[in-house]
Amino acid sequence: MDLSLDTKSGVPYYRQIIEQVKFAIARGRIGTGDQLPTVRQLAVHLSINPNTVIRAYRELEIEGLLDTQQGSGTFVGNHRPEIDRLEKERMLDQILTELLARASSYGFSLEDVVEGLRRRKEAS
Repeated sequence: MDLSLDTKSGVPYYRQIIEQVKFAIARGRIGTGDQLPTVRQLAVHLSINPNTVIRAYRELEIEGLLDTQQGSGTFVGNHRPEIDRLEKERMLDQILTELLARASSYGFSLEDVVEGLRRRKEAS
């Protein structure tokens, strides 16, 4: 599982970690019993304060998605999250907003983006 942070989104880093882990579990990219990176490993990888990772992991543990075993690590729990339609729409809106803002900063129009997406879809 490769997590990344969007520094320009305005979404707190711990929320971005939570959302990415939830979606990875919901989509089956990581499964029950899979080990997540240690707090230190993830903090170094993302260049953030370890307390941010601790906060994200703690919230995911409270939700029953992760299980932390002292001395062994943090593992995906048995609970699989349901991502409802509203949450999916919110995430898609965030992705599209970021895409359009980035494309605009490079001088691309909405039509350029739509045509690029259409070509990409046809190629795959």
